[in-house]
Amino acid sequence: MLAGVGIYGVISYSVAQRTHEIGVRLALGAQHQDILWLIVGRGQALTLAGILLGLAVSIAMTRILSSLLYEVSATDPTVFAAIALLLVAVALVACFIPARRALRVDPMLALRYE
Repeated sequence: MLAGVGIYGVISYSVAQRTHEIGVRLALGAQHQDILWLIVGRGQALTLAGILLGLAVSIAMTRILSSLLYEVSATDPTVFAAIALLLVAVALVACFIPARRALRVDPMLALRYE
């Protein structure tokens, strides 16, 4: 939940900062799917980087975790894969909301914004 809120906040702030750029792209004829892919793609790239970093740290910390777990393997690949997929799905939803809001930007208002 915390990861989803964090990703939503970062992407929402990024969309707010790029309102002028999005307006110019729309005014020049960019398709809605291009704008959607621009925003969601950046969010997913950040999410993938975070997941890779998190997996590296969690694998490195397995020795410490194995002493705290009872009858569960600290290197269970199913758990790692499930959590990574869950985070990707949460991030996709968290990126999609600001992307939909960016598609509602009127190009003329965005061009006057700056």
